[in-house]
Amino acid sequence: MGEVKLLEYNREWVLLFKREEELLRSILENIAVAVEHIGSTSVPGLAAKPCIDIAVGVRGLAELTEHHIMQLNQAGYEHVEHAEFPHRRFFRKGEWRAGTHHVHVYEFGTRYWQDNLLFRDHLRNNKEDRNLYIALKRTLAQQFPNDRAGYTAAKHPFIEEILTKARQSVSHN
Repeated sequence: MGEVKLLEYNREWVLLFKREEELLRSILENIAVAVEHIGSTSVPGLAAKPCIDIAVGVRGLAELTEHHIMQLNQAGYEHVEHAEFPHRRFFRKGEWRAGTHHVHVYEFGTRYWQDNLLFRDHLRNNKEDRNLYIALKRTLAQQFPNDRAGYTAAKHPFIEEILTKARQSVSHN
């Protein structure tokens, strides 16, 4: 099911994102509205699985054609079908199953796009919640050492709690 291995924050993750951002922009230049570093590796100080998560915003998912998918495949990205996530297209690059890079293609501006940025920005700006998330991730990594799906599912209530808090904060500003 996949090993859960957390590493301390590494500044190199920003450079790995930048390198991949350039590649993705060159492949998706005619459809990418925005490319953002998301996930735990995008939050300074946050322990993370060593996988760079990238959100690519497009005007509509139908813009992602077979030609784009073929170009992403040639760049080392495997297209992974997830029927339970019809609001995104998902690609992974790197070692089998886990991958070192995950690309999530969303329609720009949708709730799914916004939630990823809202969660990231909240953790970047709120040390207390960031520390709570680190503690939770470490506990869950011990609880689910070989079950990435279980680890990810167990984080979901905390993520929803943070998103609720972050939305309230944004609506009051």
